Amino acid sequence: MLIVAILLIIFLAIGMPIAYAIGISGFAFFLQHPELPMTIIAQLPISQTQNFSLLSVPLFILAGNLMNASGITSRLIKLSSVLTGHMRGGLAQVNVILSTLMGGVSGSAIADAAMEARILCPTMIKKGYSPGFTANCTAWTGLITATIPPGVGLILYGVTGEVSIGKLFAAGLFMGIVLTAVYMFVVWVISGREGYKPERARASFRECTQAVIENIWALLFPVLLLVGLRIGIFTPSEVGAFACIYAILVGIFVYKELNLKKIMRTFADSVFDVGGIMFIIALSGIFGYGIPFERIPDLISSAILGFSTNRYVVMFVILFILVILGMFIDGSVVILLFTPIFLPLAVKVGWDPVHFGILFCTIITMGNLTPPVGLAMSAVCTVLNVPISDYIKNMWPWFWASVLSVAVLVFFPGLVLAIPNLLF
Repeated sequence: MLIVAILLIIFLAIGMPIAYAIGISGFAFFLQHPELPMTIIAQLPISQTQNFSLLSVPLFILAGNLMNASGITSRLIKLSSVLTGHMRGGLAQVNVILSTLMGGVSGSAIADAAMEARILCPTMIKKGYSPGFTANCTAWTGLITATIPPGVGLILYGVTGEVSIGKLFAAGLFMGIVLTAVYMFVVWVISGREGYKPERARASFRECTQAVIENIWALLFPVLLLVGLRIGIFTPSEVGAFACIYAILVGIFVYKELNLKKIMRTFADSVFDVGGIMFIIALSGIFGYGIPFERIPDLISSAILGFSTNRYVVMFVILFILVILGMFIDGSVVILLFTPIFLPLAVKVGWDPVHFGILFCTIITMGNLTPPVGLAMSAVCTVLNVPISDYIKNMWPWFWASVLSVAVLVFFPGLVLAIPNLLF
């Protein structure tokens, strides 16, 4: 597997598409083991996708795109402005809150960052916010979107590790609230230093109430999702189908902005989004076959436990490895390939799989925001025409705030698990 891993790194370094890099490097494993029948290579991508729970991935992606097309996004921007526009760094605070509210709609850090870069960021730069700060605020707050249900990374972790997706969603809600508070504090500190002013006067209670009522259908969705899972109305896959129907009904009959033409265009756009993710998932089956075959989880577990058997040391070693992996490999790939390696080790030393999963997925998603690969980083910098060097120079307050948030929550599993334990 060492040769396979080296090939993967080389392929990614030369810019090969992620799915092909995974599949071709995985194929090299079978060349090293001629005793394995080559027919397995054709079977693995098919069997990898034959998991009913994985159906929730394309359904939630489609639901997020339908909700964006239905006019929910523009209303959420108004609500965000009403709630936080009066604070220091008003538009940046709106950016943070919008990502939090979009968490119940999008579920993807990259999609959220790209959307806000087009809609909100030009106004921020025009009003005097530095391009580097604007790009980081937009990219890093996308991490909130990925943790609040229905986060796609949480679904992949739950399916791969056979962990309750409902509990992961509930714990992700808490993680999203923590990150929101932390990023609002970061914006407040930087805005004080740079002199970024409030966007508007404090909204009246009546204006706040009206904005909440206008967005009640979007705000209700994460609640309906968790309640539906808790009382057993839906499985994770069925709640994805419910989300699609919900988005269509809200867009057509409530906001009246969704028509047949928009629906068909949204379906077409979703095909590309789903196709890319599912292609990666399928070919990861080839790459991942050699991991248990050569007992990689046992070897890594032995190496880490040989270093220390303290559960906190083990956790921080794993998180450090994940930070490095996330910088070079797409988050979905890391979740698919390394959940079977690190989850058994974490459980072995006494960590709850839901608590571990939230920290695991949060750290992994950070890789979308850091160089050199950083897909969300690249998307935002490309849309705003911000040099990567400028982004990196302004990145560190956001990076350390995120790392410290995860590090602190390592010591407070009761907080992370409070909502799952209450609901489930």
